[in-house]
Amino acid sequence: MQNIHILWADDEIELLKPHILFLESKGYQVTTVNNGLDAVESITGSRFDLVFLDENMPGVSGLDALNQIKELREDLPVVMITKSEEEQIMEDAIGSKIEDYLIKPVNPKQILMSIKKIVDNKRLVTEKVTSKYQQEFRNIMMALMENLDWESWKSIYKKLVYYELEIQRSNETGMEEVLQTQKHETNREFAKYIEKNYIRFLDYDNKEAPTMSHTLMNRRIVPQMGNEPVFLILIDNLRFDQWRFIQPLISELFRVEDEDMYLSLLPTTTQYCRNALFAGLLPSDIEKRFPKKWSNDEEEGGKNLHEEFFLKDLLQRLRVNNVKTSYTKIVHLGQGKDLVDDIPNMFDNDLNAIVYNFVDTLSHARTDYKVMRELAEDEAAYRSLTLSWFEHSPLYEALKRISEKKAKVIITTDHGSVKVTDPVKVIGDKKTTTNLRYKTGRNLDFNPKEVFHIKDPSKAGLPTQHLSSNFIFCRNSDFFVYPNNLNHYAKYYRDTIQHGGISVEEMMVPLITLSSK
Repeated sequence: MQNIHILWADDEIELLKPHILFLESKGYQVTTVNNGLDAVESITGSRFDLVFLDENMPGVSGLDALNQIKELREDLPVVMITKSEEEQIMEDAIGSKIEDYLIKPVNPKQILMSIKKIVDNKRLVTEKVTSKYQQEFRNIMMALMENLDWESWKSIYKKLVYYELEIQRSNETGMEEVLQTQKHETNREFAKYIEKNYIRFLDYDNKEAPTMSHTLMNRRIVPQMGNEPVFLILIDNLRFDQWRFIQPLISELFRVEDEDMYLSLLPTTTQYCRNALFAGLLPSDIEKRFPKKWSNDEEEGGKNLHEEFFLKDLLQRLRVNNVKTSYTKIVHLGQGKDLVDDIPNMFDNDLNAIVYNFVDTLSHARTDYKVMRELAEDEAAYRSLTLSWFEHSPLYEALKRISEKKAKVIITTDHGSVKVTDPVKVIGDKKTTTNLRYKTGRNLDFNPKEVFHIKDPSKAGLPTQHLSSNFIFCRNSDFFVYPNNLNHYAKYYRDTIQHGGISVEEMMVPLITLSSK
């Protein structure tokens, strides 16, 4: 055990000698003083890991000493000990950021438990997380050998996200490497699951298929409409681990009624997934029904310009009549501020669809700008950057406004993203798509073992741009590169955040239902 140095301030310190001897027998170093002034002076001269502070001391009181100690060492944990159970004293102490609050008389085991909770907490948590994950590692690897259904895949991915975040908090780098290896194996098996089942999942009437982009509105959103306003908030490119990172802030405002996932379409890009979501149609059916409102990859112009139109058309087809809806897309800060101001007016609507583009912009900026790569150099930093943005965003302010009244809130996304590491060679003509995780076009040349190849796009609900058009998708953490100048582009794009292909991070995306408290 590391050498923990404790300062104990109490005007009856001699009566606490048995407690101090007990702590010293456990390996802790204890320095004692009998008044608040000496406690403050001791802080300036020595390095302590923890302070036990009596609240009722003559001269400088415990609360006064606490305030002075925090001015000198804000990060120093302080445990307040008092004979009083007055609520005001407790509130003052807690407001001054104490770590624990004990009522006299205290016994040695109470003191020891407080120390372990504060000083040894990180070590104990790390050891527990490591032990639990080592056991779960074996369970997950055994499960991956079975013929998993959609519910089982959700369970495995939730476990991986849970342990990834716990290991991040504990800074256990050894376990992090093990978990990344297991995620890689999970994605390898998940790709097999998708390639085996994807085509049959696309059937609109297949009740056994997971909820997907084109069935989300019909199955999960529209049934929520009725007694109270529904706010559908789509945060572009939000992964499940990012949701878990911002969840504590949202849980302060709402009750989390359901934490689920749905399966995003291929390609996992905004053009295909979000249009399918709001239209309630596969991309090929959107192109047939609205040929002037669908733009293929090789065509110029915006690819998501008609989402509001698609939504209204879907509600008409579903015979959801006499409802008031709104559609708001946020692409810059000014629009976000306008959204906050407009929230009170939205309570008159049955459904408010809000699309918030930021996380997708963040992932692209991480690829394109060196400073963003440095700010989000790994997955943990990328999650932290997402949390920092959300905490200071107009979207968070809008959610605060929504939480003030009775409403249903559904937070979801159109697709996720994955960090890519391994280049895969492909050759195409000038009209081949530029996306790093999927390619479509004519005359594609590739190794069929390295990709998921869809020879007939129509069977996968994809537009057929040419008679010889086909689609190929990267699996796991692969990304496409052309043989020309391969080393340069492989190095440039390695470890960037991309989307468009097959991985649990891209396809298994959050679907969260919230209610007002």
